Amino acid sequence: MTIPIIERPSTTTAPVRVAAARPAAPPELRISDNPAAAVLRAATRGPIFRDAAAQTTGSSIATVNRQVSALLSAGLLRERADLTASGAVGRPRIPFEVDTDTYATLGVHIGATVTRIIAADLSGRILGGLEIATPQVGQDAALTIIARSAKAFLDRLPRRRPLWTGVALAGRVDPAAGLVDHPRLGWQAAPVAAVFATVLDLPVSVSAHVEAMAAAELLLTPGDQQRPGSSLYIYARETAGVAVTLHDRVHTPASGPGSIAHLPTGSDIECACGRRGCLEATIGEAAILGRAVRAGIVPRREAPRRPVIADLYRAADSGSDAARELLDDRAEILGRTAALIRDMFNPDRVVLGGQAFTGYRPGIDRVAQAFATNTNLPPADLRISRFGGRVQEHAAAVTSLSVFYADPLSAMRRATRA
Repeated sequence: MTIPIIERPSTTTAPVRVAAARPAAPPELRISDNPAAAVLRAATRGPIFRDAAAQTTGSSIATVNRQVSALLSAGLLRERADLTASGAVGRPRIPFEVDTDTYATLGVHIGATVTRIIAADLSGRILGGLEIATPQVGQDAALTIIARSAKAFLDRLPRRRPLWTGVALAGRVDPAAGLVDHPRLGWQAAPVAAVFATVLDLPVSVSAHVEAMAAAELLLTPGDQQRPGSSLYIYARETAGVAVTLHDRVHTPASGPGSIAHLPTGSDIECACGRRGCLEATIGEAAILGRAVRAGIVPRREAPRRPVIADLYRAADSGSDAARELLDDRAEILGRTAALIRDMFNPDRVVLGGQAFTGYRPGIDRVAQAFATNTNLPPADLRISRFGGRVQEHAAAVTSLSVFYADPLSAMRRATRA
C-alpha cells in the first residue's frame, strides 16, 4: 500500500499532558549476534530455506530450527508452503520469510524545516508517508503537532498493527531518556520519546539522525553488498553531520555526536555564531537558496509559492551560469570538507548522504574531484548513499526497526505488552 506524500500537519497545537508514558528504548544501531536476530535478518531478503539460513548465519540447523519456531510463534515470520519443492523425497522443505503484511513500524525524521513521517514493514521497505513543515513553535507544541500528525497517518493504515515508533533528528540525543537538545529549533531537553509515547501508545526509540543514516547503510543493505571494516558517513542538507561505523556497529558517543556545523570553509558567509565561513551557514539549502534569490538567479516569490532549492537546480539545468557557479562552489566546499574529515579518521570507505550531495547530480563529480585533490591519503572508496534523496526516510525507518533487528523476540514482547 502506498500513501502519497502530502502537506497537512495536525492543527491541534495544545501540548499533550505527558502521563505515565512508556520509557524510551535506546536504538540498537548494530548488526546483532543474537541468533533470532540473525535468522530474522536472513529472512528479510525473501523466502529462505532453513539449511540456507544456517549457511547464511553460520548457525547450526538445530539453532536455526529453534529460532524459526520461536519467530513463527511470535508472528514475525511466516512459512511459504506454496513454495515447497514438488516431487521431493522425505519431509518437505518449506521456506520461510518475514511477515511483511501484518505489522508496521512508524518512523519520523524531524528536520530543521521539513518533517517526514513514514511507515515501514519488518523487512525495512517503506510503505508510504507524508511530509509536513517542521512547526516553528515551542518545543512541546511542535512535538505535539508532529506526534498527532503521525497518529493521523497511522490511522490510515487500519489493516496493519503498529509495533514501534522511531524518531531521528539532529542535535544532541539522550537515547536512554529520549530527550533532545536541538539548537537549530531552539529545543532544550525536549521530551521527544515521552510525547510520542503518550500520543501513540507505542514504544519509542530516539536517535541522532546522522547515526541513524549510517545504521541504515549497515542494517538495510543486503548482506552481499556489505563490507567489513570502518565507514565514515558524512551528511549535508540543511544541517551537516558525521557518523562512524566500526565493523558491525555505529559508534554512538555517550555525550552525543560530534559537530561539524562550524568547520571553517574559507567562505565569507556570516554564521549565526558570529563567525564567517562556517560549514552549515555556507552549504545549507536555505542559505544557498537565499543567496540565489538575492542575486536574482531564482525569482523572488511570495507565499504560497515561495522559492525552493529545486528552483535553483532547474536554473542550473536550464543553462544559468550563475546558478551553476553557485552550486559548483558548494560542491567544491563539500568535497574539501569531506577530504579533511576523511584524513582525520582514515576509514576504509566514505559514504556521502543528503540532498546537498545528491540533489544536483552534476555536482557529484565536482565533489569527487575536490575530495581527490584535497585528501592527503591514498585514493579512498568514496560512494554516495544507496538511499539517495530518501535517506531521511530510511534513517527514520531504521530507528523504528533496529530494536527488532537486535533482539526480535524481546522487542515483540515489549511491543505487544498490554
